[in-house]
Amino acid sequence: MSRQITRVATVMLVLFGALFINLNVISLIQSDDLANHPANRRLIIREYQIDRGPLVVDGEAIAFSTETDGDLRYLREYAEPELYAHLTGYYSFILQRSGLEAALNEELTGQTTEMLAQNLGELLGARDRAGNAVELTVRARVQQTARDALGGQEGAVVAIEPATGAVLASYSSPSFDPNPLSSHDPAEIRQAWEQLQEDPARPTADRALRETFPPGSAFKLITGAAALERGIQPDTTFPDETTYDVPQTTADIGNFGGGTCTGGGQITLADAMRVSCNTTFARLGVDMGDDELVDMAEAFGFNRQPPYELGVATSAVPKSMDVPSTAQSAIGQRDVRATPMQMALLAAALVNDGELIAPRLVEAVRDPSGRQIRGPDIDTWSDGGFGSQAISPRTASQLRQMMVAAVNDGTGTRAQISGVEVGGKTGTAQTGGDPVAWFVGFAGDEVAVAVVVPGAGPNATGGAVAAPIARQVMEAAVAAD
Repeated sequence: MSRQITRVATVMLVLFGALFINLNVISLIQSDDLANHPANRRLIIREYQIDRGPLVVDGEAIAFSTETDGDLRYLREYAEPELYAHLTGYYSFILQRSGLEAALNEELTGQTTEMLAQNLGELLGARDRAGNAVELTVRARVQQTARDALGGQEGAVVAIEPATGAVLASYSSPSFDPNPLSSHDPAEIRQAWEQLQEDPARPTADRALRETFPPGSAFKLITGAAALERGIQPDTTFPDETTYDVPQTTADIGNFGGGTCTGGGQITLADAMRVSCNTTFARLGVDMGDDELVDMAEAFGFNRQPPYELGVATSAVPKSMDVPSTAQSAIGQRDVRATPMQMALLAAALVNDGELIAPRLVEAVRDPSGRQIRGPDIDTWSDGGFGSQAISPRTASQLRQMMVAAVNDGTGTRAQISGVEVGGKTGTAQTGGDPVAWFVGFAGDEVAVAVVVPGAGPNATGGAVAAPIARQVMEAAVAAD
């Protein structure tokens, strides 16, 4: 009998020990993860007792909290909601958080390490905690111009300050109103969400950051960079041919319009960039090979995710290609895909003498008293074995000169701004449907921009559709500087 009691006691001790260990694992190791899990409804309810800090653009709150009489003490509201929806996201009792409301939740609720003293004060019975104000890098005038210039067309604009990585505009069209999603009425939230999800225009899709598109001829900046880095010069000549006979396939590559690029004979690399000559860049891609093309694309950030407060889809180039795929990829077709953010970072790197800058949205974080507790985090982009110097300063300078020529007297003339040196590269990607129109460029050293307009019509081109949009955005950025 005593042996059986001993066995039972031993089993009970083991079980209690396991329970003790499990409770300690939960309380000491997993507590933070469990407390901050987005599915933890109690966390959301507790947060609604906090006067959540505002998101601020040019001194004006674009997202702010107002006190209510309900069980959920504060209601999140959005000024000019559709203008900033893809940036702010929503703060919802049912849907949780998205956009900056999710990415900057600790700052907005005052839970950052910088606010430790304030948080301890709350625990000791001090006044209710208020969140921190987050000042954004976005400039209202530039963001508004991006919206107005798109004019309701599907598309996106990203504008970046090259020296600092400050995002001056990030606009995706169509947009949506996050206010109904942030309501305290569950029925209103669900109805609004269902309507958004059923809308064939996909207004909640962030085309600036989360969607990738074939870059078309805008990708020739990558191909050109690879050629220059291997020693080819801007005045190096190539056959100016109507079609390039691609090895290993009967699908030859022709130029836009079906003729030669400059009348036949020979064409320089600089002129090929200026008039966006498909045959020249397809030939270059095959001559260099897929390894050099992929290496250069990755040096600029393709096949990597940019460091950014908001998630960015990875722009992609296949790592291994046959000869026909390499020829088509060299002109931004086939399986090459890019986000507007990635292409804006490419343009910014060329302004920065070939160095990649990390994009950022936060200019400052201030506590409720107005004291700055965090300033701008300006940094370069290097990760995964890649340094921030994508190409040499010399190559960057040569590409800039080619882009200026393209705007002065090439495919990008509609991006010209009086009194400002503008450089750019147009792109018109064929997709089987309406083409995808691009413009990627810069105005002086003040702004780098990428514009994409998919489905603008069967005859749309980057020069006719995207370049005028870019010009308006760049003008606004230069004027707002």
